[in-house]
Amino acid sequence: MLNGLDIFVFVIFFLVVVSISLFKGRREKTGEDYFLAGRGLSWWIIGISLIAANISTEQFVGMNGGAAGNVGLAIASYDWVAAITLAIVAVFFIPKLLRSGIYTMPEYLEHRYNATARLLMSIYMMIIYVVVTISAVLYSGGLTIHTIFNVNLTTSVWIIGIIAMIYTTYGGLKSVAWADLFQGLALILGGFIVLFAALNAVGGWESFVSTNQDKLRMALPSDHPELPWTALMLGIWIPNLYYWGFNQYITQRTLAAKSLRDGQFGVLKAAFIQLILPLIIVVPGIIAAQLYSAELSATSDAAFPLLIKNLIAPGIRGFIFAAIAGAVISSLASMLNSASTIFTMDLFKRHFKKDATEKQLVSSGRIMTVVFVLLGCLIAPKLGDPRLKGIFHFIQDFQGYVSPGILASFLFGFFIKKTPDSAAVTGMILNVPVYGILHLKYFSHIAFLNKMAITFVIIITVMGVITWLRPLKKEVVMPVNTTIDTTTALSVKIVSGIIIVAALILYAIFW
Repeated sequence: MLNGLDIFVFVIFFLVVVSISLFKGRREKTGEDYFLAGRGLSWWIIGISLIAANISTEQFVGMNGGAAGNVGLAIASYDWVAAITLAIVAVFFIPKLLRSGIYTMPEYLEHRYNATARLLMSIYMMIIYVVVTISAVLYSGGLTIHTIFNVNLTTSVWIIGIIAMIYTTYGGLKSVAWADLFQGLALILGGFIVLFAALNAVGGWESFVSTNQDKLRMALPSDHPELPWTALMLGIWIPNLYYWGFNQYITQRTLAAKSLRDGQFGVLKAAFIQLILPLIIVVPGIIAAQLYSAELSATSDAAFPLLIKNLIAPGIRGFIFAAIAGAVISSLASMLNSASTIFTMDLFKRHFKKDATEKQLVSSGRIMTVVFVLLGCLIAPKLGDPRLKGIFHFIQDFQGYVSPGILASFLFGFFIKKTPDSAAVTGMILNVPVYGILHLKYFSHIAFLNKMAITFVIIITVMGVITWLRPLKKEVVMPVNTTIDTTTALSVKIVSGIIIVAALILYAIFW
């Protein structure tokens, strides 16, 4: 339980973060202010905001849980592939997205294809945000509080949801980004504190390595149920390219950049941090399995909370708890802001009230934030079901119903100029039944990342055939944001190359 010092540290930290973030978001009046921070974010806040959005408790709980289970260090593939992916996004994707001046990713699909493609992606995103990402953050945050402080799981979920709901409805993306700055740094610092405490508990790094040789390798057998080495060849790239390149929850920060350089270097800053993240969101999980195997027999998702509960001293525990609680609320706020952005700009304004005023757009975003929180809080307690194989697996697996089709549509739209509207729409519709069929009992032996790869290959084949049979006769003219210079600097390409080489070296060392 928390003692007086823990509570004091927690309250002070939280008051400072919330006060600064609300102050920064106090003047958000228009839709662009509320949803895109007035397109004025600098690279240093974009970079840490991307990381804070990504490494909330679903990462600390889910990835440490996966490492404590039967995956080990191989789950770090998500981070090192993410570093490479972010470098690719910085050089090839961000110039195209910022040049178009869009609010949302579905909006790009309407400019490139048609209104049906935009509507499809908008509906998919609403389902994914509510059923998967928002609910997963609520569950993993609630589980952390439940494990450490013995508070009822459902109660913990509702506490987090209500705080985030109040926090998010006020200042929009600017409030979220400034909260991310403090909470992201605090969460990284807290993660390293837990890492050092865990290493000390097992006798240091050398003792840890010698004891866990079987878990410190990237290449798992081809029949591994979670992350076989074959999935690293193609499957793992699909959720990574989709997540870092075209997921509104992530890309909204880069769309809010005040310049192309700020957007690109913000993404590259996040890529660099991704290289070192496994030290705090994977290694502790392996140590937890070594120390608390009996307690983890029911669910490996309790690995990180157990380390905090058993190894962290009072006062410091209050700081880590504040960082975790803040990160949960911050990540949840980010998701809520993105979900409300898509609903408002792609559904409400596009189909229900085309003449909506700026005030009505902001009101719509705030109302839907409340609705999304309520739905997420109802779903979240059910995510502890062992059949879901852990929260991180659940997040990645479920998104496979939409991510291959969305990724294929954007890639074709970016690089194959003659791709017709029907190809993108067909690809996104086809995604659901193809991936669903691969989840039938007959295919249960195939890892979910390989199922994504199979789905992606089928979709791009179909889209390729449609493009060959019915190519566009005239190239689509995309909108151009004339206020931004979209020429990629040589320094961006050099830094991107360095990050890619560093990630490949890490792969080679632990392969």
